[in-house]
Amino acid sequence: MYVGVVHKINDPEAMLSRGERVSNAANAPAGVRPLEFFPATDLTAATCLWESDSVETLRDYIDGTLGDSCENSYFEISSEHALGLPQQEAARA
Repeated sequence: MYVGVVHKINDPEAMLSRGERVSNAANAPAGVRPLEFFPATDLTAATCLWESDSVETLRDYIDGTLGDSCENSYFEISSEHALGLPQQEAARA
C-alpha cells in the first residue's frame, strides 16, 4: 500500500539530519520503502510518500527515528483516486 505522511517540523536541522537515516531504504524495516520527499521552502512542513505493508509499521519507524523534531500525520492513500503514483507512471510508459 502507499502511505502519505505530513510532517509539521519543529526543529528543521534535527529533522533533516534524522531524515537522512529514515529515508535510506537500507535502514527501513521489511516491507517499507521511501518514495518521495517534498519539504516546504521554509522547512516548517513536509509531505512524504512511502510504500509500506501497514500504516502502523511506518508510523513506528518514522516516529522512532525522527522523534520530537516533527509531528507526523499518516494516511493510507486511495490508489483508485490518486494521481501520479509510481505504479500509474509505470503503466503510462
